[in-house]
Amino acid sequence: MPPQRDIRYWVGFNKVAGIGASRLRALLDYFGDLETAWNAAQHDLRRAGLDRRSLANLLRVRATLDLDAEMARIEKAGVQVLTWESDEYPPNLRAIYHAPPVLYVRGRLETRDEWAVAVVGTRRASVYGKEAARMLGTGLAQAGVTVVSGLAWGIDTVAHRACLDAGGRTIAVLGCGVDIVYPRQNARLAAEIAEQGALVSEYALGTRPDARNFPPRNRIISGLTLGTVVVEADLGSGALITAKFALEQGRDVFAVPGSIFAKGSRGTNHLIQQGAKLVRDVGDVLEELNLTMVSEQAQARAVLPANETEALLLEHLSAEPRHIDDLVRAVRLPTAQVSSTLALMELKGMVRQVGGMHYVLA
Repeated sequence: MPPQRDIRYWVGFNKVAGIGASRLRALLDYFGDLETAWNAAQHDLRRAGLDRRSLANLLRVRATLDLDAEMARIEKAGVQVLTWESDEYPPNLRAIYHAPPVLYVRGRLETRDEWAVAVVGTRRASVYGKEAARMLGTGLAQAGVTVVSGLAWGIDTVAHRACLDAGGRTIAVLGCGVDIVYPRQNARLAAEIAEQGALVSEYALGTRPDARNFPPRNRIISGLTLGTVVVEADLGSGALITAKFALEQGRDVFAVPGSIFAKGSRGTNHLIQQGAKLVRDVGDVLEELNLTMVSEQAQARAVLPANETEALLLEHLSAEPRHIDDLVRAVRLPTAQVSSTLALMELKGMVRQVGGMHYVLA
């Protein structure tokens, strides 16, 4: 890992608009290190390849930014800074084109995060999409696979939460600084992710969640992983941008099929039509990515029915939501008996209520 003094200059250049991966690489090649580049004369910076606008931005930041104060701010926030030269920089991400030169990390990245899968999708998730995301997040966590997503409302939130509830590791890649939570409603979730995984961003502390930040951050979501699963998405969804990045990075793309009449499944069905691997359950992902041995090492806990009523209800439940009135008619038992049994089964983790007295298998 670069010495702390050297990291200051990586942080400094990261705050200069117009100096991304390509220009930073050119500066490193020309000057040998970023401290020399940071203090270089204007004519040398021009020779190194900076255009007029990038040079003006650098000079402005250089004149106003106190690097020591910025590093103190980062330390106070409990944030780790990783660069291309850091041993801890994620190897999956390092391998992609235009890997971010600087990563800000709240929480911790671990070696086992190399076995990671992205689970992404629409913010306007249906019950079906949420259940699919929950199934995948839970199954991947139980298999020892890290779940990566974007902390957005909808599918991302469900995938993160399911992974945490299953005791797994999850990483959220942000389109803002790691000291800012967006959306605000996910503040508690973000704190739990930082405890049980990591919040990651290429953007400096204090960076607001501007709309233009999110498409580039999607390359990090896919870049951190072995494959990307799109759970539910319309044709214009940002999740399809993540899938596109995954393909460009040589990573696998998966999609959960949906109804041909549902807007939220137009994007996923299109991906399947274009060659994405269809996902029926988490095993499809684990097998394709050669992660089945990890799955086999995780002990699956089967919850057995305690009585005949539970057994009857299990026969009539699936991943498709079913109303309690339908279940009462199907099992031909009193409503009170069915209702109390479902409540107990929910406490035992056998079924889950998904709203409006509709139930699914957990």
